[in-house]
Amino acid sequence: MTRPRLIFVLAGEPSGDVLGGRLMAALKAASGGVEFIGVGGPAMRAQGLDSLFPMEELSVMGIVEILPHARRLFARMRQTAAAIDAARPDCVITIDAPEFAHGVAKRIRDRAIVRIHYVAPQLWAWRPWRVHKLKRHFHHLLGLLPFEPAWFARHGVSCTFVGHPVIENAMMAPEKNTFRQRHGIGRDAPVVCVLLGSRKGEVGRLAAPFRDTLARLKLAHPGLVAVLPTVPNVAALVRELSADWPVRAIVVEAVADKPAALAACDVGLAASGTATLELSLAGVPLVVASRFAALTYLIAKPLMRVRFANLINLILDREVVPEFLQGNCRADILAPALSSLFGPEGARQKEAVQPALKQLGMGGRPPSERAANAVLDIIAGRA
Repeated sequence: MTRPRLIFVLAGEPSGDVLGGRLMAALKAASGGVEFIGVGGPAMRAQGLDSLFPMEELSVMGIVEILPHARRLFARMRQTAAAIDAARPDCVITIDAPEFAHGVAKRIRDRAIVRIHYVAPQLWAWRPWRVHKLKRHFHHLLGLLPFEPAWFARHGVSCTFVGHPVIENAMMAPEKNTFRQRHGIGRDAPVVCVLLGSRKGEVGRLAAPFRDTLARLKLAHPGLVAVLPTVPNVAALVRELSADWPVRAIVVEAVADKPAALAACDVGLAASGTATLELSLAGVPLVVASRFAALTYLIAKPLMRVRFANLINLILDREVVPEFLQGNCRADILAPALSSLFGPEGARQKEAVQPALKQLGMGGRPPSERAANAVLDIIAGRA
């Protein structure tokens, strides 16, 4: 009797955990039999994963921020590589968390195990020379962006475009008033979605300027309500920092409640990242605003190779979604930009983002299904 495929799946942060959970479900549906081991969070555990250690230990971002945790992270790399050696899986799939993923892949690259990295690192944006290390460590990449396979092919790296995961979220979008009715928000009340990010440092840096922005915004939009979708590892901090905000603030932690929360909003104020795409797909016009640790920004800025932080702008090669970074992330700049989105400017943005969303896979097969089929094809090709 042929044993089921054994796949080691490793996620390092909440967004990767969601990707991993969906990929595991799609692999089960697409294959005759598959078993999983690895590291993940609640979404992957819901698919039957017994995580080697808490995924939250890996949720560290930034050149400077990672230094205090380096010893523990290296120990977890060694533990993960040892677990892979002991299990001898058919395939190792690392999801996002590129620094940790590279550390693990380096330790197992001499093994006869297929190594796939899901969420191709954005080397086209900065540090493109790292593609050579990527080529040594992984057999194949799964890309979220339509231009990535061609870029990586020019550098000798195999990459398959599977579509962006936010497309899958949009396939289950609820009706706008579901969330409003549940929370006693009037049909005509102005509602702003506030996305502070998924890491504690990011949340800490953005809470004050976002609070001050809402204080100004409510003067032009009485009855303003803020909806704050967040993730478990920063939910307590988000609740603490938003407790004294000048508007009603509703914190939404459950993943299942997030689509309804986004659909209820009129405009969005978001840290740069995947969440900005979720707002665009939900039909919510937004502004992007971020502050990075000063030293991290100082080191990273000269290495950047792109004009924009937001993927919609990047794909369209023009600023459709306004971006306010570092010194421009201020209430006196953000409030009028947000206020304009309650009017015709918001409608214009919703129309302008559509070509980019189609390029990301809107209207096609679910990205998790495409990713699962790619994984099985890659394993079969190397079996």
